[in-house]
Amino acid sequence: MSQTKNSTLKQLPHKEIRHRLFGSVEPIEKTKPTEKENMHDIQNEKKDFLFELDSVGITNVKHPITIKSDMKPTTQTTIGTFSFSSSLPQTSKGTNMSRFTEQLNNYYSEGFVVSFTSLKAFTKELSERLEQQDATIEISFPWFFERNAPHTELSGLNHADITMAVTYDKLSGYTMCASLGGKVATLCPCSKEISEYSAHNQRGNITMEIEFTSDFTEGAIDWKSHLLEAAESNASSRLYPVLKRPDEKVVTETAYENPRFVEDIVRLVAADLYEMDFVSKFKVSCRNEESIHLHDAIASVSFDKSAKSSE
Repeated sequence: MSQTKNSTLKQLPHKEIRHRLFGSVEPIEKTKPTEKENMHDIQNEKKDFLFELDSVGITNVKHPITIKSDMKPTTQTTIGTFSFSSSLPQTSKGTNMSRFTEQLNNYYSEGFVVSFTSLKAFTKELSERLEQQDATIEISFPWFFERNAPHTELSGLNHADITMAVTYDKLSGYTMCASLGGKVATLCPCSKEISEYSAHNQRGNITMEIEFTSDFTEGAIDWKSHLLEAAESNASSRLYPVLKRPDEKVVTETAYENPRFVEDIVRLVAADLYEMDFVSKFKVSCRNEESIHLHDAIASVSFDKSAKSSE
């Protein structure tokens, strides 16, 4: 620590006096009611408020959650970022914001394991508490999974970014959506073709957004691991948290044997999603962080299997 200019001890004024020095004032006489039943509830007023709202709620709520997986670690805690919302009729001025976090805390105190089963129960109960037609919950979180090196089999943890969303509507039922964002390695086919030796590679960021079929139920499959496999198995190479030299040799040669354009990635991943029975519609995006350019390369493809089957 740097030496202070004056080592003489000061006699400081009392803390209350210090607060007044920096602007604190005495409370004024309070005349409004302090009991909830006597308070005027502005947000609950019923009039013609011009427009129905598509959604109203709260977002960027961070809270610890527990998730399950078929991949190690099979049970893990992580931090979820929540959004809660519902529609609002034209006759209602506002929604009761406190009920969103109140219900989240109730579920957490009872051991909130995030799954589509628990989220369906959450949204139905939330719509009833809000006295609204519908309710939506969306959670984003990092999902960790064990990955062994390809030769030495040394293990470590990788992660993917997960989003889960459920909407409950009293008339139409449930809509379940999810996304997974994962990272892979890609090697440029053009560079490999034209070069005497070597080829440049890049990191690919793959995002899959899916809507589940109406009859999808959890338990038989871990949809997270299926989406992860769709992303990684179609890349030039997977990424690994721990690599020794024999592992690096495998990764480098595997990437060289499986060159991929960004266009190739989204088409191959789309083919895997098309074959998954629990997926109703999907969008696949990929962004390659180019190693020999200052720009990134992007591609995406969308497909609605339910629309195709109805033709």
